[in-house]
Amino acid sequence: MKAKATIRLKFLTEQQAETMLKSLRPEVENAITTRSHTALQKEGEYLTVKVEAKDTVALRATLNAYLRWINSITNVFEILKRQ
Repeated sequence: MKAKATIRLKFLTEQQAETMLKSLRPEVENAITTRSHTALQKEGEYLTVKVEAKDTVALRATLNAYLRWINSITNVFEILKRQ
């Protein structure tokens, strides 16, 4: 079975979306599993994360990893904004 998911996120600025893309790119290029494949695309202030996996377990694990990384980077944006 193939499982797919697409997440489209809007950031406050195009620069934040670009920073997010650059931060996540090494994870896409050096995936440690062959059970899923991830693609990133930036359009202005939007970042699209597309995940394709062999099964729903792999899809969930991959999505959880990317969402945690995105959340961590977003937290850094918030800290920098306050300074």
